[in-house]
Amino acid sequence: MPVITADRPHKHERLVRILDELDAESILLTRPENLAWYFDGARTQVPIGGAPVCSALVHRDGSAVVTAPENEADRLAAEEVAGAEFRRVPWYESFAEAPRGVPTDADAVSALRAARAPLLPVERERYAELGRDAAIAVTEVLREARPTMTEFGLAADLAQAVHGIGATPSVVLVAGAERGGVQHPIPTSAPLGRRALAVVTAVRHGLHVSFSRWVRFAGTEPSAVETLREVEAEVFAATRPGRALSAVVANIATAYERHGLGSPEHPAWLAHHQGGPTGYLGRDPKANPHSADLVAAGGAFAWNPWVPHAKLEDTVIVDEAGPLILTTDPAWPTTTVRGIPRPLTLDLT
Repeated sequence: MPVITADRPHKHERLVRILDELDAESILLTRPENLAWYFDGARTQVPIGGAPVCSALVHRDGSAVVTAPENEADRLAAEEVAGAEFRRVPWYESFAEAPRGVPTDADAVSALRAARAPLLPVERERYAELGRDAAIAVTEVLREARPTMTEFGLAADLAQAVHGIGATPSVVLVAGAERGGVQHPIPTSAPLGRRALAVVTAVRHGLHVSFSRWVRFAGTEPSAVETLREVEAEVFAATRPGRALSAVVANIATAYERHGLGSPEHPAWLAHHQGGPTGYLGRDPKANPHSADLVAAGGAFAWNPWVPHAKLEDTVIVDEAGPLILTTDPAWPTTTVRGIPRPLTLDLT
């Protein structure tokens, strides 16, 4: 049975402040990130990445009414959502219409994002456990990778490993040696060849950890990898509580240029998105030059600097002291860049 965890009252306090801003007594939550955040990581999506199969009307006094189709309500009540009354509707009827005069989470997108961002102690504990479990699981899979494997084959093993730690694989990308220049390498039947990239986002308790790892079976490392580590170090340094995301993105652009990646005609940072805050979404939001959000103290980030055949990515929590890397496995080879341990390529030659 699902239970109300210790973080629910604190989250409700943040929600009440949003109700004050809206001059409202209730709000209808319809988005998966808000439902997962408020209801202790509830899994409300059936297709991965799909729309939720319920909505929740949350009142100022802390009571909540979840509206769900008949074919979903029993499972949600028994396995996912605690502390709510359930209202059942036929499976063919809408369940996400707000009562007259009641705002929805679409009316408070920025405010809810800001409410989700600073992680509570219990959320940090869950996040750290997920990051460690996911990193160890991926290490075990990549140690067994072989150059003759297909991208599909490695992706299947990675997805199984994520399920094996009680998480959901929301992203599994694999690039063999010939596809290292693809920004989002959805797996194909191509063999891995001499070098491969694995990208994983695993979700547990509603929290997303994203990270990228390289393995090598032959040949040498592209020189751009070392350069990109310096870019990433500047990105970490720029991600300080209270700064605007737009300012961090400006620093990212400057870092690529300073380290000789790209050209004035073809800025390297524009070739792929750079990541951004994470937590109850894979990117919450995806940072861009116009992002008005501020870096939250105690917020999670997953930056992913990229150039062809080189990519770095880990999930971190940003505090005043700097980034705390969550997706670490002590068995994975690392180097230290400006005091922060960073993953190397796993050499399987």
